[in-house]
Amino acid sequence: MNIRILFILAKKPRLQTEETSASCSTHTELAVRDCSWSPEFIQDLLPSAERTALLYHLSYLCLGGFPKLERLIRERALETQMLFGSSEAVLLKCVGTSSNLVTSLFPMLMKAVEKNKPVLAVKYLEKAKSWIDDIIRAVEDMVKRYDEQNRSVASCTSDVFQEKKETEEKLQKHSEEMKSLEEAVKNLQDELKEVSRHMESTQNRIDSVNAELQEHIEKCSRRRHGILRALVPFYAVIQDSKMAPAEEAKTHSLKSQISGLNSDKSSLQRKEWDVNVRLTDLQLKLASSKIQLGVIPSPVHLNDVQQCLSRIMGILIQLKKFWEKVGTTLDSLKKKTFVNEDLIDDLEDMKEELLESVEAAGQYWQRFGSCCLRAQGIFSIQSRDAYKFLQIDPSSLSPAEWQKQRNSIMEKLSNINTVDSPTGAITE
Repeated sequence: MNIRILFILAKKPRLQTEETSASCSTHTELAVRDCSWSPEFIQDLLPSAERTALLYHLSYLCLGGFPKLERLIRERALETQMLFGSSEAVLLKCVGTSSNLVTSLFPMLMKAVEKNKPVLAVKYLEKAKSWIDDIIRAVEDMVKRYDEQNRSVASCTSDVFQEKKETEEKLQKHSEEMKSLEEAVKNLQDELKEVSRHMESTQNRIDSVNAELQEHIEKCSRRRHGILRALVPFYAVIQDSKMAPAEEAKTHSLKSQISGLNSDKSSLQRKEWDVNVRLTDLQLKLASSKIQLGVIPSPVHLNDVQQCLSRIMGILIQLKKFWEKVGTTLDSLKKKTFVNEDLIDDLEDMKEELLESVEAAGQYWQRFGSCCLRAQGIFSIQSRDAYKFLQIDPSSLSPAEWQKQRNSIMEKLSNINTVDSPTGAITE
């Protein structure tokens, strides 16, 4: 019957001799060493995962005062945290599948081959194929999710750039508005001083003309009625006394001057009030503009956020490549395990080759599962502990605490080393 067999068909027969056994062992060891799934394959996982969380933390820290961006970074960070959690779950699935193949299915398959039971062997092979296809689909889904997350972070980066642009424009607009208001306030203050100066001058002239009129009336009164009559208010004198034409003309002239000056004074008072009203309005607008300018956060840290997000995008691309390589490795293991062969009813002629193939395949899958377990531990730590900073509102931090956190993040970023760091390296 036709079937895809879950083995590598060895070229040499499996002979029960010490020499052949040693040769087979050497062949299997070389095959395992040649497997692309090696510790170096996950060497960058830990530093990449650590950097991702730290860069999110730095971005989040720099967004105090930008509620919209703070929310977006929080969302992207939580999505990445959940993505790491899903990565852990898929790697555990890889570990579980590898373990089940090596410890359960392969031994049963070997017994079926040894006992010449092709139907049972077919059943086990199809079961293995189902398991492998299942984890391949899960890995393919992870590749898509990392790609989607990368696009999401790219969109967030674009939002940060736009917010930075709008904030700078807003700052410039408010600065220009404040400058314009300050100039307008100064102009009105100068105008008010000029009006006050004119009012003072007009009042002095009024006082002067009033004094002249009083003196004129008194002179007329003394001449016509004597010194006692001068004690009577001048308006009574004007009403009761008949003046000479020249005296009356001067009196009329002085009164006209006073009337005109009072009219000018009233006009100046109205103007003074109008200027005061406009000045008060502008001063309130200027005060409001200063308050608003103080509320507008400085965009200086948005450059850091943008750079952090760009680096996160690069790391997500690396992690996507990691999952693509997981998929490639799985496909390679599948091809090394499933070969188009005819499994005849009588297994005697190929029994030794099939048994040797099962043993070799088991070595590959055991190696794959071991490395998946290490990678799973990395994603587990990051998804569980690395995003606790999201519980703190960055705008609530004092300047000293803010700087302390920033220094701590930068120190951690500087200490991450892909190869030499004991935390970054994953050894046998």
